[in-house]
Amino acid sequence: MKVLVVGGGGREHAIIKKLKENKSITEIYALPGNGGIAVDATCVAIGAKDIEKITEFARENAVDYAVVAPDDPLVLGAVDALNAVGIPCFGPNKA
Repeated sequence: MKVLVVGGGGREHAIIKKLKENKSITEIYALPGNGGIAVDATCVAIGAKDIEKITEFARENAVDYAVVAPDDPLVLGAVDALNAVGIPCFGPNKA
């Protein structure tokens, strides 16, 4: 299973550390991530507010599940956009 985590702060790093314990997860991507996160996940230089690029990356890399934690991408509709292309997410929709 491939998981995408949107964000690059301590909260996202803690989430990635726990995800890494799951043996069924084969790849973890962090967008944008940071130097510390790079030890535990593949960091991709896509900003957390760039919803179009996040969605495109997730589709192109056959991401199975996404976690969207920061407020900005949530408010901008990241969960809605990912769900629209068939990627289930942890995080509230824009409503």
